[in-house]
Amino acid sequence: METNYCEPLIDYIQKSVKLTDEESAAIKKQCKEVVFPKGGFITQEGNYSRYAYFIVSGQARSYYIDDQGKTTTWLFHFNEPFSSPKNLFVADYKSFLTNGPGTLTIEALTDVTVIQWSFSDFEFLLEHVPVFGTWIRKLNESLFINIYDRTLTLMTMSAQQRYERMLNDEPHLCQMFSNYYVASYLSLAPQSLSRIKGAVNQGHLAMAV
Repeated sequence: METNYCEPLIDYIQKSVKLTDEESAAIKKQCKEVVFPKGGFITQEGNYSRYAYFIVSGQARSYYIDDQGKTTTWLFHFNEPFSSPKNLFVADYKSFLTNGPGTLTIEALTDVTVIQWSFSDFEFLLEHVPVFGTWIRKLNESLFINIYDRTLTLMTMSAQQRYERMLNDEPHLCQMFSNYYVASYLSLAPQSLSRIKGAVNQGHLAMAV
């Protein structure tokens, strides 16, 4: 069976752990390539998230809608040299682990190619490929830090501080995604983001004079 499509995932795993040919083959055997069309949904709020995905190409976003009807982009998903684990992996992770209804909607912003695991695939690899479990532990540690920082940013920082932190940590988002989506990621209205951009740019100009 052709499994060359798994190479981006295998390459990523081997940045953290060393795989033998047999271990690589076992992981590849549990993987499936899936393509989601632009505008399609990878999962939706209320659905049971039965799969986790590794982004090979394309762009997606995960978002939630609060009880006031406000939409906040939780994460952006893409595979670029500057991607962090939160960008590369796509799932409503709580739903995936607990088999409960999900709280996130994940939308394909372009055609998106992913490598798919089911929960049973995941369990099989944890049981039969010990190094996979080592990698998952390291991945979970990285994801925990990513999500902790993301949550703390939304909870404790002012709108301008959130924007300035994004410019420092993730400046590529402004080039990759529309003003509307970036504003949603910062939990702002687009008009508010435009005002903050102007204020920050003016401040930088004043400092340079």
